[in-house]
Amino acid sequence: MEKNHGIGPRRLVVGAHYGLRDWIAQRATAAVMAIYTVILLGWFFSAGNFSYDGWAAIFSIQWMRLATFVTLLSFVYHAWVGMRDIWMDYVKPVSVRLALQVLTIVWLIACSGYAAQILWRV
Repeated sequence: MEKNHGIGPRRLVVGAHYGLRDWIAQRATAAVMAIYTVILLGWFFSAGNFSYDGWAAIFSIQWMRLATFVTLLSFVYHAWVGMRDIWMDYVKPVSVRLALQVLTIVWLIACSGYAAQILWRV
């Protein structure tokens, strides 16, 4: 009787569904961040007031706050996908990997909350 050795039609594939979906998510979030960067640079170079009041004026407009927050969320998701892949590829003990993933999630959520406070305080 021949053993399967994990090769062939009965092979257990774990995590294969991450590939294409996360590749597309990385590209989409990068596109959002690139578009926002172009908008912000255009606004910056066309502005004449480079003081705190000038920056506060840019972010006092509601659509700019919303665009900034959407870009921040895109950045957080982009960072999560990248860090999760790093943890999955290079950290072999499951308990350490899980702890690092949880710490990454907590850190990214905390940064998002702090950024929201800053945006809507201006």
